[in-house]
Amino acid sequence: DSLQPGESAVVQSLGCEPETGARLMEMGLLPGTPIQFVRSAPLGDPIEITLRGYHLSLRRAEASGIVVE
Repeated sequence: DSLQPGESAVVQSLGCEPETGARLMEMGLLPGTPIQFVRSAPLGDPIEITLRGYHLSLRRAEASGIVVE
């Protein structure tokens, strides 16, 4: 949730609730995965990222648990 539109990063770990972390991993957010922040909704939630060739929308609360480098 700290990236700006157009910025890229690599997922380091998922520091969120176990249920949320499992769901995010099922969607391809695994450690070592490159992601790019695309945009956020007008009110800031949700945000859109790209990874593994597809677009994914996440709530900021979910995205805040993703540790990136």
